[in-house]
Amino acid sequence: MHPLARLAQRFTVDWLDRADPAVPPEIMVPGYRVHIGDVELVGLEQYVPATVGQLEQFPGLQLTVHGLVLTDDRLALHFTEHGASVRHDLRAAAWTGVALFARDGDRLAENWTQEDYAARRRQLADGVPDTIGPPAVAPWTTAPAAPDPAAEDVVRRWLGSAQPGFDDVTWDDGLTAALVRPRGVEVAELFSAGPTVAFAATQTGDFLGTDELPAADGPVRLGLAGLVQVRDGVVAGGVVVSDRHGLLRSRARR
Repeated sequence: MHPLARLAQRFTVDWLDRADPAVPPEIMVPGYRVHIGDVELVGLEQYVPATVGQLEQFPGLQLTVHGLVLTDDRLALHFTEHGASVRHDLRAAAWTGVALFARDGDRLAENWTQEDYAARRRQLADGVPDTIGPPAVAPWTTAPAAPDPAAEDVVRRWLGSAQPGFDDVTWDDGLTAALVRPRGVEVAELFSAGPTVAFAATQTGDFLGTDELPAADGPVRLGLAGLVQVRDGVVAGGVVVSDRHGLLRSRARR
C-alpha cells in the first residue's frame, strides 16, 4: 500500500467512518488547512470541532469511495457521504464530493473539497435519499501515476467554459442545470495522474437564474472540484462537484 493510499484509508475509515477525533493529529499536520465550499478552516483546532459537529448530526455516517488517484505527493478522492440526520427526524441522504489533498512528509497538510450540499438539502426535505454509486473495488491498492502536463493544460482551458451537460462529465447529482455562464476561472489546485486530472477551482461569470432567483450579469463565483479524464486532447468524462448551494444561498440574500 502506497503511503498516500494509507493516509486516504485512515482519513475515510478511521476518521470519518469511525468518527474518532484521536485520528486527525496522527494523519494531519497541526496547521492543516481546509478549503470547503466558501469556508476556510486553519489548524486542527478549527477543523476537528467543525467536522465532529457534522458527524454528530449524522451519527453512523459512512463514506463510500468511488475513485482514488495518486501522485507522489498529491491524492484525490471521489466519494459519497451518506447517513441519517438527527436534525431532520433521521431522514437519510447521500451526497457526492471530490476532495484533493497535499501532504507534508507522512501527514496531510492541505485539503480542497466540494460536497453537493444542495442535493443533501433536497433529500432531507423530501425524505427520499439518492442512490449511492458503485464503490471502487480496491481503492487502497491504487498506485501513483506520473503527471501529464498536456492533460493539465487541456483541463485549465476547459475550466474557463465548462458547464453541465457537455463532455460526458457528471456534475453534482446528475440533475444540475447550468447556473453560471463562465467568463473566467481561478485555479486553486490542479494535478494529473496519467490522463486523470484533479482540480479545485472557482468559475466567475454571469448568473443564469432559477425559477426563484432572477438572472443577473456577473460577477458571481462558483466553486468546483473535479476528477476528469482527458482523451485525444479533450475532456471526455469524469465528475465535477460544485458549490451551487453556496451560490444560491448568496443570491437569495440579495
